[in-house]
Amino acid sequence: MDNKSPIFVTQPDLPPLEEFMPYLQQIWDSKVLTNGGPFHKQLEAELAEYLGVKYISLFTNATIALVTALQSLRISGEVITTPYSFVATAHSLLWNGIKPVFVDIDPDTLNLDPACIEAAITPQTTAIMPVHCYGRPCDVEAIQRIADNYNLRVIYDAAHAFGVKQHGQSVLQHGDLSILSFHATKVFNTFEGGAIISPDARTKQHIDHLKNFGFVNEVTVVATGINGKMSELNAALGLLQLQHVGKAITRRKEIDALYRSLLGEVKGIRLLAPAEDTEANCSYFPILVEADYPVSRDALYQQMKDAGINGRRYFYPLISDFPMYRGLPSASPSQLPVAKSTSSKVICLPIYPALGDEDVVRVADVIRNPQVLQPTASSITSTTSQAEPHHHA
Repeated sequence: MDNKSPIFVTQPDLPPLEEFMPYLQQIWDSKVLTNGGPFHKQLEAELAEYLGVKYISLFTNATIALVTALQSLRISGEVITTPYSFVATAHSLLWNGIKPVFVDIDPDTLNLDPACIEAAITPQTTAIMPVHCYGRPCDVEAIQRIADNYNLRVIYDAAHAFGVKQHGQSVLQHGDLSILSFHATKVFNTFEGGAIISPDARTKQHIDHLKNFGFVNEVTVVATGINGKMSELNAALGLLQLQHVGKAITRRKEIDALYRSLLGEVKGIRLLAPAEDTEANCSYFPILVEADYPVSRDALYQQMKDAGINGRRYFYPLISDFPMYRGLPSASPSQLPVAKSTSSKVICLPIYPALGDEDVVRVADVIRNPQVLQPTASSITSTTSQAEPHHHA
């Protein structure tokens, strides 16, 4: 066991505590803790400007934002989505009584394959919920063409896509709504938090009603809303984080470049090519362990762990493998060959602003020099039986 300090797959990026204290003092002085206070309003305005969008509604977390986004558009029936994501994507559909329809992903982008989307549309289909996986933009033009042809709504799970631009424009401007996550592990965090990006003032107003129990004023309730408001504490942190996020993304890009230089020629390790004409946020660094690598994905994952390096098999298992989904016809592995294969190969490597170059090299050294164990005669049978990756929780 390597006795060096452990390296985690991610680590919250926090500002200096002394810079946060004046914000706390203002909250203590005002006694305004929630319900759209001054920091909440200020953060909405500053985020809209930073992200290049017009209308943003802050939420307590991205999952509540997803649930509310579906409510706001009155989505029902079937929604086409990806099995290759965090479970909250599909959970938000089940919470709304909507049937998820999983379709396969593109092997190069790991985002929804537009051809698979179109093939899965039925009379019950009402919307598409794509994910900008690892912050890489979906094929937004193709998805919008399909949505327009079949009169479908598009709700983007943009949890990974904070600050991402393509062709000089924010990826958050596509679709009917986009949802962001400000969870502790994200590029921009408010401890917990999320947001919905709306295309117009009327939609934002409706969403703002829904996230506050449906209240319009003290005596008027117009919708079956929920309590999804972001607190002043989280909003204050967000305001401070905005001052530092540019530097954080710059450091992520440096780490991304270093990994690429160290791992780009390793046989059996595939790196995702950078998206064209895209200003990335480098929120994740996935590698795919292919068949010609000397050891299996799970063996490499364990060797990293033994060396004190905590990667993550993200996303594994697929959402469609979990008990509440695997009975769906669209969850069959035969319907999702690219997603299934990718899930059995992926490891997300550590990446966060405080990660030093020496630790990036340490991670890369394990991947470049795997320990290949020669099987003994007695272990050949058991080794063969474990060749198929395990896909269940």
